[in-house]
Amino acid sequence: MFISRHIEPRIRALSAQFSVVSVTGPRQSGKTTLLREMFPDYRYVSLENPDLQDFAIQDPRRFLATYDRFVILDEAQRVPKLFNYLQGKVDEDKIAGQYILSGSQNYLLMEQVSQSLAGRVALFKLFPFSFNELRQAGLMPQSLESAIFTGFYPPLFDKKISPLDFYPNYFESYVQRDVRLLTNVQDLVQFRNFVRLCAGRIGQPLNYQTLAADAGISAVTAKAWVGLLEAGNLVFLLPPYFRNFSKRISKTPKLYFTDVGFAANLMGIESEKNLTSHFARGPLFENLIIAEIMKQRMQVGWSVELFFWLESNRHEIDLIAEKNGGIIAAEIKSAATINSSFFDQLEFFKKQTGSIPVHPFLIYGGSENQERSAASVRSWMQLDGIF
Repeated sequence: MFISRHIEPRIRALSAQFSVVSVTGPRQSGKTTLLREMFPDYRYVSLENPDLQDFAIQDPRRFLATYDRFVILDEAQRVPKLFNYLQGKVDEDKIAGQYILSGSQNYLLMEQVSQSLAGRVALFKLFPFSFNELRQAGLMPQSLESAIFTGFYPPLFDKKISPLDFYPNYFESYVQRDVRLLTNVQDLVQFRNFVRLCAGRIGQPLNYQTLAADAGISAVTAKAWVGLLEAGNLVFLLPPYFRNFSKRISKTPKLYFTDVGFAANLMGIESEKNLTSHFARGPLFENLIIAEIMKQRMQVGWSVELFFWLESNRHEIDLIAEKNGGIIAAEIKSAATINSSFFDQLEFFKKQTGSIPVHPFLIYGGSENQERSAASVRSWMQLDGIF
């Protein structure tokens, strides 16, 4: 079963303008399925295939002469030297949509693209399903606990794989295939433990020193390993909002997982019921909402300018964006019942911004939207149009 992706129109439009289209994203996010569905007449070449990989490495000119136009090159980062030859070929041929590149290692693929194909390539990221993509397919989880526990990777829906089976195998595949490709991690057990420790720090300012101490590694290694997780599109860092407002503010990013179901599994959550009273319910809900809003923005444009705000007296806004000269500010609460105290941080923030207009939102775990004097209240299931 193919589930339509909202990024499709942009990929199709820019493939008619650029010689090369690049689609990155986490492994198993549906890149290959999407591209083969969108471009059924294209030849498909996986550079994870040892024979094809050897062909591309040993004789790149002949490889590109064989696969000369309208080709999907999957896991293209596996053959870095191919990109120099790709540059010459697309410059000579001048064919729109000549090559579609996809890969699960964002850093490696983007490094080659920026060095060899700048100005010739349209860039996209494909993440696991968004709320609306699942809703249109009639597959959106109906409860908050189900959404967090299940997550949003395509195999969970089109193959009906249990999260308890999918995520451990997904993690092990990532460690064995991608970690070994990118870096020489000597102790894979230690690395696995490190990733689980990262899951326990969702929504917290990222302190490499304490993370390293808990993992038994150096701070330099901890920073490198977080970078490794970013390169695999498993985590992302939310930067702090630097507009001062005469207060000392945090300059440390926060850590979130691209897929909340993966994070929940790393924390050892074994059922939806565990989430009703779990200590990490709040951070996981925050991760769910921020990842969803990030997906929405990725579907309509490359730039994702989202921030959080935290000042020295611990006043905090979970999610911020600048828009039309004003600020969109959102507080995120997992409770299904609204408490008046949920608006306190938004009220404080509005007082700091002076003449800058603030558009405040409260996103909560309930089902009803409301318009209150303090903020617009939005259900977690109805996030369209906020950012």
